[in-house]
Amino acid sequence: MSTPAVLKFGGSSFRSLSSYGSLAEELGRRVDEDGTKLVVVVSGQPGETEQFRDRLSRVNPHPEDETVAGLLTLADTVGAQLLATALHRAGRTAAVLAGHQLGLVTDSAFMWARLERSDPEPIRAALRDNDVVVVPGGQAADSQGRPTWLGKNSSDLSAVALAAALGAPRCEIHSDVDGIYSTDPHLVSGTRLLKEVSYDIAAMMSLYGAKVLHRRSVRLAQKHRVEIACRLNRAPFRTGSVIGKRGASAAAVVLNQRSTALRYASEQDADRAFAAFHGANIDTVRLTSGPLVAVIGGFVDLEEFQRRKGLTPGVVAGVPVTALRGSKAATHVAADEDDALLLAQRLHDALQDPDARFPESEPQLLGV
Repeated sequence: MSTPAVLKFGGSSFRSLSSYGSLAEELGRRVDEDGTKLVVVVSGQPGETEQFRDRLSRVNPHPEDETVAGLLTLADTVGAQLLATALHRAGRTAAVLAGHQLGLVTDSAFMWARLERSDPEPIRAALRDNDVVVVPGGQAADSQGRPTWLGKNSSDLSAVALAAALGAPRCEIHSDVDGIYSTDPHLVSGTRLLKEVSYDIAAMMSLYGAKVLHRRSVRLAQKHRVEIACRLNRAPFRTGSVIGKRGASAAAVVLNQRSTALRYASEQDADRAFAAFHGANIDTVRLTSGPLVAVIGGFVDLEEFQRRKGLTPGVVAGVPVTALRGSKAATHVAADEDDALLLAQRLHDALQDPDARFPESEPQLLGV
């Protein structure tokens, strides 16, 4: 059997139920035209994960990680089943493999779990009998078979992990943005498409909160030499950016409005907090000027996490905004989301000026 193509479609691909039928038709056309079978990783519809989290918090404001991992991943399971039934209606053979069936084995950090090993045989067996295997994103299991979650927005990581396990040279990531831009084009004007991006630059952008790709997916792709093609999630599915070994030096601004900067009473307290977050596989950045830790991407109960870890809680300092030029990063902290938008625009305008002086230190605190 030839190597299948591995594709991922994020939640923005499924804004209505009719989207599943439309995508099923396109996937069937690709099977016919390319003569290849497909592994398709999908996320749930927009807002569904948040709805599950809201319902969970109403029952228990501080749920245990194992329950969170078991419930929130259901949004992606629903999406996978809806796409599978749309494929069946279109006359295609399709199967869904959930996390415990995939052969992806993680540690037992139920949320933000880390992959330890992968077995491609379950996917290969399913492909022998089906045109398309549909996979709910972000799901895996620990060595005892218990459901684990690879973290918020981790469908990218699922797709790259499966591509690597199957020996595919490329993984396609489809979203409502056709590639990596110099900053979020939905939030800031004057953005530029970065057509070729190196693994290192993409990983750095993701570390500071860029929502285009999950950071660990980039590092896994680099390790296994899997090229990542960022494509639009609707016909003609154009490719905007390719992540691989090559890539020009990039200037970019990263703003993730769900990220939070925490200020601690001392440098030692900040160091302990960073170690605790990092040890739980939560993306964080220890800012280098002052007792500050940036928790990237949200979806963390900050108060409860710090209580469980016996930490002296940090005070919310604001929203981190990071300017990147090549391998250099300078993080600023804005007072709130509105100030962060203004700051991101100002930093982006400055970075596009080749004569502009790049900030030397991290962070510069604004509005704090």
